[in-house]
Amino acid sequence: MNQQHFLIIHGLNGSGHDHWQTWLADTLIQNNYRVSYPTFSAFHEPDLNVWVQELHRAIQAIPANSELTVITHSLGCLLWLHYTSTQNKKLAKRVILVAPPSPAIRLKEAETFFPVPLNSRHLSRTAEEILFIHSNNDPYCNMDDAGNYLNMDHPSIVLPNAGHINPESGHGKWPSILDLTLSNKLALVSN
Repeated sequence: MNQQHFLIIHGLNGSGHDHWQTWLADTLIQNNYRVSYPTFSAFHEPDLNVWVQELHRAIQAIPANSELTVITHSLGCLLWLHYTSTQNKKLAKRVILVAPPSPAIRLKEAETFFPVPLNSRHLSRTAEEILFIHSNNDPYCNMDDAGNYLNMDHPSIVLPNAGHINPESGHGKWPSILDLTLSNKLALVSN
């Protein structure tokens, strides 16, 4: 039987101790799950090529027989989209992309991440189950721009008034993401 393994990918500026990703990693570890939670270089002014190399090394370090679930946030979603655009094999069982920033607005601090590869086939060939989670009032991705992700033909959840789904919007401890992460099948779960 394959061992469950969780790869948590932070975004711009990392995820501090009060972020739901850190809470999720700690909770999974306390429950004896295998977790990889790498800190990427220069996370205040990231370079896509460096982050892709670091992500690749993190994935290579995960045992090949693992049932991998990837949980990304914000710029980490764009990192995953770039990484999967270069891969031709299954990497994960499940991928949850939380609060991806607008692909239509270039973030000055992360300019190398744009343009964003928005190709559903890239995601589909690298994971069995894919879920996007958006907020209807995300300051980094309005609902018109979120349509770029919603049109990729993967399930999506839109949370009401959840901001950027980060500590500033009340997402430190976030039990729904834990439930979703441990689910055998990605289902529509709200906050």
